[in-house]
Amino acid sequence: MCVHGLGYVGLPTAAAFAASGHEVVGYDVDETLRAQLAAGEVHVDEPELEDLVHRALDGGTLTISDEVVPADFHLVCVPTPFDEETTDADLSAVRAAGTSIADVLEHGDTVVLESTVPPRTTTDVFGPILEESGLGAGEEFHLAYAPETVLPGNVVTELLENDRIVGGVDADATDAAASLYDGIVDGEIHRTHSPTVAEFVKLVQNTYRDVNVALANELATIAADYGVDSRETIALANNHPRVDVLQPGPGVGGHCLPIDPWFLGADSDRLDLIERARAINEGMVAYVGDLLEAGLGSLEGAKIAVLGVAYKGNVGDPRKSPGLALARHLQERTETTGSEPRSPVEVALHDPYVTDQTIDLESLESALDAADGVAIVTDHDEYERLTPADFDDEPSGPPVVVDSRAILDTDRFEDAGYPVRTI
Repeated sequence: MCVHGLGYVGLPTAAAFAASGHEVVGYDVDETLRAQLAAGEVHVDEPELEDLVHRALDGGTLTISDEVVPADFHLVCVPTPFDEETTDADLSAVRAAGTSIADVLEHGDTVVLESTVPPRTTTDVFGPILEESGLGAGEEFHLAYAPETVLPGNVVTELLENDRIVGGVDADATDAAASLYDGIVDGEIHRTHSPTVAEFVKLVQNTYRDVNVALANELATIAADYGVDSRETIALANNHPRVDVLQPGPGVGGHCLPIDPWFLGADSDRLDLIERARAINEGMVAYVGDLLEAGLGSLEGAKIAVLGVAYKGNVGDPRKSPGLALARHLQERTETTGSEPRSPVEVALHDPYVTDQTIDLESLESALDAADGVAIVTDHDEYERLTPADFDDEPSGPPVVVDSRAILDTDRFEDAGYPVRTI
């Protein structure tokens, strides 16, 4: 087996198959990454993963290669970013993987695309590239799509336990891919009659969550107009057996929820509710800014501590981070009187998990020091344990706190004279 792409999904996938007894060759275009992995350095911070990779490498079932090799199975787990302005999917890595596989593809091989892609990518983009080998998909090699459905912070467990969806270009291709996953997955293998259905299902899953969060966020802003607690009302509403509203917050991040809805509409002009949901969720950082400004009276020259750069609690993944989006929003939020600009906002970032050296992070003490406002953006356990004693009172009074995740003991803070605003 050859696994193409050794990132958040590809490396755990390669290690899981190797641990189950498959002879796995891992390939990535990043030469530095390949060298690190060959030396036993695991770049993906996930529970259980480092041990799993080391056991596979030490046992000889996983090898890191500097070239694509012939294999009975090719699993493609390469990244698929998107253009922020056009929202188009960047399929260059998928195309490159297809070209490299075509060079070594043999009769009877099975190729499975796992990367998140717009519908019809497997059949209309990836398949034709593979057929440049001279072999026909469905006739001389098997081609299928099987999306990953893992959550950062629990990737290894979900990779092995979650159900999988498999759609091949024909029944034989579906069976070939399904039998492969059946060897390591404890969940059910759901077969579908085409790759496009499987692609669509993956995008629907994340679009559903994005739209549901957007509903919760809009409910939260409406609830604030009536002076009611949105989370209390959502909890009570969810007692109904047919209601399941998610929780509001500062927006959504990661690689899936902010991107997959756009992929869903790549070749359709029917996006309406979905597009509006994206706008609501992207706009929540401005709402957090509004809450800070309302509490302070003005953001002019204020120092704001943004707590949380990871997009979700207790992980170090900053992709599409609401915290970073809030920082950019605050710094770009230039208030004016007439034509005269006022003093800019100073933003201090803190996150106990993020290790990305390109992000200018401060210690918690430094970030909170002399802060006029504090925005809790990520629900890390460390932030849930914060108390008024962790904050530095200014001569003008305690800082305004916006708890966008509702994780603080609000009564304790307000009893100490700290105004806390929640979403």
